[in-house]
Amino acid sequence: MTGLFHFRPTVPLAWRILTYDKRRTGLALIGIFMAILLVFIELGFFYAVPRGGLLLYDNMRFDLLLASDQYEYQAQPGTFPLDRLDAARRSPDVEVATPIYFGFAKWKSGEDGVWPDVFVIGFDPASQVFVPESINRQTGVLERADTVLVDSATRPMFGPLDTGRVVEIGDRKITIGGQYVLGTGFMGLGVVLASAANFARLFPQRGLSIVNLGAIQLKPGVDPDHAADELRKTLGSGLQVFTRTSLEAHETAYWTTRTSVGIIFGSGLLISFVVGIMIVYQIVSTQVSRQLPQFATLKAIGYPDRSLAATVSAMSLLIVVAGFIPALGAAVGLYSVIRRQTLLPVAMSEMRLFTVLVAAVAMALISALLSVGTLRRAAPADVF
Repeated sequence: MTGLFHFRPTVPLAWRILTYDKRRTGLALIGIFMAILLVFIELGFFYAVPRGGLLLYDNMRFDLLLASDQYEYQAQPGTFPLDRLDAARRSPDVEVATPIYFGFAKWKSGEDGVWPDVFVIGFDPASQVFVPESINRQTGVLERADTVLVDSATRPMFGPLDTGRVVEIGDRKITIGGQYVLGTGFMGLGVVLASAANFARLFPQRGLSIVNLGAIQLKPGVDPDHAADELRKTLGSGLQVFTRTSLEAHETAYWTTRTSVGIIFGSGLLISFVVGIMIVYQIVSTQVSRQLPQFATLKAIGYPDRSLAATVSAMSLLIVVAGFIPALGAAVGLYSVIRRQTLLPVAMSEMRLFTVLVAAVAMALISALLSVGTLRRAAPADVF
């Protein structure tokens, strides 16, 4: 009972200490708010960049993806001969195998005379390899000669994207047949969809015998991992066969370990975490030092060290919680701005919320652990 009695005043005591000097505590709250907000932002980018790299794949129908062994990431997939995809199509596990063609061309009808690069995706419209209904309901449009669909997220520098507008892509006059809603991801500032025939017209030097990707749909009940292993044996070297799981792992690893994304946002996360610890430690340690005689008095009247340590921990937690709540609100607002400006899929999720909350609590506990050492100087003799 004695220990419980001494523990009960922990939170009220911590609150009284923190609110004694409101100006100092207010400045500390601003600091911890910024630190936690930075953790939210850095973590948002860290996870959104790989998702941006998977944006096209997330909107495609396939169980397996056939790619060159030179595959780097979505916009640099390498090439392989179409007859290798035909060989995959003959597998008893395969229902449909759709060739996908990628190419870059100059959009010569941009604003103010600029010629930005446009990313062109060629495919068979009848395959309905894409999920968005805004694409599938316009397959007839794609079948028209020299006609494309333009991604609605294509940047303003490309000029008006009005249906019926004639633009120059490469050396051909192309009609905009409509828009679709998907997102450009990391494919470029502008993306268009074209039928395989129109793709061949845009890139006559290449034709359709060279493929960038093969989207494979398996027959019902076929296990993707087993089918992938069988295809690897059948097709031999020079090709990679991705399941959706292995493709996601590959893209995530590429963006987080082989580019500057992992270094920039990973180090940003670490710095934000350390800054948060130092801010909380500074305010709690200062308050403990200023109230050292009072802590010594508590010791003199029988409060055990664990109760005083709990008070310090409560101070740290109160500061972090008070900074976490507005940081969460600000992060949701900034995520919305980031999505509009960068088109990255930055969104608040339960897992992200929980991760940052755990990081914030860790900041508080580490800061409390560092500050508790100051209490060792709070001997009862200090009262006199």
